Amino acid sequence: MLKEGYQISLNMKTLEGDKMELNKEYVQTGIHGFDKLFKHGIPKGSTVLIAGGTGSGKTNFALQILANQAKKGGNCYYMGFEESEDRIIEHMNDFGWEPEELIKTGNLKIKRFLTSEIYYYDRKEEGEIQAMMTKEIDPLLMELEPLAITEDVGFKPDFIVLDSLTAISSTFRGREQSYRFYVERLFRFFEKIGSTNFLVTETDQMPEVFSPTGVEEFLADGVIVFYNFRKENVRESAIEVLKMRGENHQKKIVAFKITDNGIKVFPEQEVFGVIHS
Repeated sequence: MLKEGYQISLNMKTLEGDKMELNKEYVQTGIHGFDKLFKHGIPKGSTVLIAGGTGSGKTNFALQILANQAKKGGNCYYMGFEESEDRIIEHMNDFGWEPEELIKTGNLKIKRFLTSEIYYYDRKEEGEIQAMMTKEIDPLLMELEPLAITEDVGFKPDFIVLDSLTAISSTFRGREQSYRFYVERLFRFFEKIGSTNFLVTETDQMPEVFSPTGVEEFLADGVIVFYNFRKENVRESAIEVLKMRGENHQKKIVAFKITDNGIKVFPEQEVFGVIHS
């Protein structure tokens, strides 16, 4: 009798879980092979770190997601702190993603920010940070808005790429507490507007910490790691979904390559062997 009741309870929980999954929305990146690493996809509204070393493929991956989503009618926004708008457009053209057409339709916006803009907003509020830590006041959140939304009235991004958190953190050198405070407000801002976000972070080629301070990976809903390592006398590229809240994903490091059309992931090709950085 108890066994039968236990079985009914399990079935009810399964039905409830299935219902929750049906009501949840997921994002398919459209990147060859990558979406097969998930049961459903990336939960809509997530903020995901894209971590990896120099030249590992992080920016290519992020831009490819934006191109794919913009082609499907999504509003996509690239926020850069390093390369110019023209260089990003040229980079996308190299892969045949036709960014000019996506910009014309209004589905893709590319903007370069200066770290001095971050510095300005940070200095403007620096005297109020201690007060904000003890009071329910959040003016810094309001100051972030001009950095995350274009001047165009009516443009609400569905997808945002910020490239990179590493560039922002360099602005706060020697003031780690202020940076942590800023990042927390940045994550809250993304949550407020409801977009799905990809934040690029620069790491070692074989990282053990996936963000400038480590606090970012705690705040993030997901962490995708790019590896570019030497095995014997050959360099190999690999990718891993390290974390994704609210979604089942494969827990393995798999191969990928950068082709003329963009990144291709090989979910069945696990990367093994002795790894050297």
